[in-house]
Amino acid sequence: MKLRLAPLALAAGAALVTSACAKKQPAQLPPAPVGSDGATAVGDDFGSAGQVSELEGLRRDMVSQAGADTVLFVTDSHILDDQARAILEGQARWLLAHPSVRITIEGHCDERGTREYNLALGERRANAAKNFLSARGVAASRMNVVSWGKERPAALGSDVASLAQNRRAVTVLVSSS
Repeated sequence: MKLRLAPLALAAGAALVTSACAKKQPAQLPPAPVGSDGATAVGDDFGSAGQVSELEGLRRDMVSQAGADTVLFVTDSHILDDQARAILEGQARWLLAHPSVRITIEGHCDERGTREYNLALGERRANAAKNFLSARGVAASRMNVVSWGKERPAALGSDVASLAQNRRAVTVLVSSS
């Protein structure tokens, strides 16, 4: 009799251990990452609510004058095309007119490729935008770069349009004195 109960007890114990180790959904999900759509965007973890509101107004002004806060890239490239250069020209003019504004340029990639490859490519994309702005007179000391690789997609999906939206560099305003 004891021999027949042993497999049953083992199975019950394994089921109990497995269910105890199962991952549970968090009670509350963290906020969405900062995006270029401006919904919650600027100053994530920077300054007070008043400063965030001020930065959002400045971001909207920059986008209206420069045309966008985001430049796109082709697959596996960090080369700025004509459209990207035109947007960055507008950003440079705006930044020169607002010398107290500091920015972070975020480099992003689509979902293809390894994490390491995409982090390196995202950094090259952010640095391409930074170097362009610097060549137009924006002080390098006002700019930081960060690469998110494929970790913060702008568009979900594996279709051509979604992949294209994720290959980008985004200029994010982080402070204004």
